[in-house]
Amino acid sequence: MVMAGRVEVNGQVLTTPAFNVSKSDRIHLDGAPIPAKEPTRLWRYHKPAGVVSSTRDDRGRPTVFDNLPSDLPRVVSVGRLDLNSEGLLLLTNDGGLKRWLELPSTGWLRKYRVRAKGSPTEAKLEKLRQGVVSDGESFGSIDATLDRRTGANAWFTVGIREGRNREIRRAFEVVGLRVNRLIRVSYGRFRLGELAPGKVEEVPKRVLRECFGKSFPANGHTSSDV
Repeated sequence: MVMAGRVEVNGQVLTTPAFNVSKSDRIHLDGAPIPAKEPTRLWRYHKPAGVVSSTRDDRGRPTVFDNLPSDLPRVVSVGRLDLNSEGLLLLTNDGGLKRWLELPSTGWLRKYRVRAKGSPTEAKLEKLRQGVVSDGESFGSIDATLDRRTGANAWFTVGIREGRNREIRRAFEVVGLRVNRLIRVSYGRFRLGELAPGKVEEVPKRVLRECFGKSFPANGHTSSDV
């Protein structure tokens, strides 16, 4: 766009992209001022099972982004839930916030309700807490607590801090438990609550400030702000 002469800074057409600008500079594209950065926003979404978390699917399966409300801006998901998993998925219009929330170093705890077939024992749960290896990949500590048994299945409350691809399912298989339902109920301080499957609800700015502190900006976010 610069080389095509479409960009102006303070009324001067740029001839090279090697040009630094500051917040006070007036930047125009095709004669119109570029839009200001949108304020950071965050939504809770209840992902149903059978829906893909990516923006598109080459197999034609429905995606999270197919049926979002038309008034939502362009959003990205914070992490993912696999096809058969359900529950809380956070959506944001801010790539910096997405990356920060996904970093293992930030320590955001993800909690799940997990139903699995098999015979749970305290020894198996302790093995999960110590960390297991699946197909050569090491998983960190998985905090799993047995809630109740229902026939051949058992329900667990599970907490993890990384969220690798199919981590809970693969780790449970290592100790002889086969997951047949997985529901994310919280991501850090954000909870699924009573949000119905397929529904989306914006997190109030006040709550964002409470979660991220006073450093949370009123007009946009970068990863260094939190």
